[in-house]
Amino acid sequence: MADAVSTAHTQPATILAPYAADPAHSQGRHHAEPAPQGRNEFQRDRDRIIHSSAFRRLEYKTQVFVNHEGDLFRTRLTHSLEVAQIGRGIARSLGLHEDLVEAIALAHDLGHTPFGHAGQDALNACMKEYGGFEHNLQSLRVIDHLEQRYAEFDGLNLTFELREGVLKHCALKNARQLGDVGQRFLDKTQPSLEAQVANLADEIAYNNHDVDDGLRSGLIKLEQLAEVRLFADQLQGVQEKYPDLRGRRLIHETIRRMINALVVDLCMQSTLNIQMAAPADIDAVRRSPPLIAFSSGMQAQQAELKRFLRNKLYRHYRVNRMSAKAERIIRQLFEVFIQDASLMPDEFQLRAREDHARAVADYIAGMTDRYAIREYRRLFAIEEQPL
Repeated sequence: MADAVSTAHTQPATILAPYAADPAHSQGRHHAEPAPQGRNEFQRDRDRIIHSSAFRRLEYKTQVFVNHEGDLFRTRLTHSLEVAQIGRGIARSLGLHEDLVEAIALAHDLGHTPFGHAGQDALNACMKEYGGFEHNLQSLRVIDHLEQRYAEFDGLNLTFELREGVLKHCALKNARQLGDVGQRFLDKTQPSLEAQVANLADEIAYNNHDVDDGLRSGLIKLEQLAEVRLFADQLQGVQEKYPDLRGRRLIHETIRRMINALVVDLCMQSTLNIQMAAPADIDAVRRSPPLIAFSSGMQAQQAELKRFLRNKLYRHYRVNRMSAKAERIIRQLFEVFIQDASLMPDEFQLRAREDHARAVADYIAGMTDRYAIREYRRLFAIEEQPL
């Protein structure tokens, strides 16, 4: 009876396509473990991610707006949940493994620094002489090494399929040092379709939700976005159907329709791509060109939206001011810790004995926005601060 119950609970909710990732045929984990009971291997991955310290810290890490600027702006945590929701819907439509897409989505930002891309750029500049810093690689480092939760191994010991999905891009010099998960960059092959779905679900989520946060902040205006076709088309449809709709409800309805239009287009084009390539299994997927994609028309609209956000939101003077502050905080924290490792907590002092610079990068990358600000004040403020 126990075996029957376990088997029933490990079945996917929908019938998997033959080219989908199958947890029963995973390429495995670095450290062998007994098979999970009552859940499949990808569900175990997801659960370990959710219970990790790095996942909880995402609540206080910046998406675009620094955490203390407002309670309603996206954080890395809410963004990851939104990517997972969008990704699961796409996976279900295409007959792919929803649990793997969800797990990749929840893990993809675990290595992000405080203060968003400004923090990453600053830390990368600091680490230039020590091998550089890239949040994608850091996410893999978190799940492979830095989490310390289990008696028998460091890291979370996640499946190969999850790890390859987290590693979206990688320079060849780094790929050569990563073993199994870096090999596809050397062989110029593709990851699973689930990894490809998670990647584009991430793009859909951050573009549309940055629009929402940008409008909420007042840094961009509805009139400006009305010049961007992807937004304008959906806005027109909403205004025609609901001529009296105003304010936040108008914005929410427009963005909801934008996300839907992108997801529908992605599913339709990806279905066509898969039909044309006709992969027999996941190995054939790996040998094929990328199959999860937007249509050329929708890709052009996405590119236009990205340009708008880059020029009007990410380069807005108020965002630039916060980015400049963030870069200064990261740079000065790095400088003081690289000069004196004894100023870091004990576990990072121990790591510094093997690789001082990387230990400093690990410590800073693991900080939340508000923790980084507090550390900065503790180290540099003249007025008395709590230890």
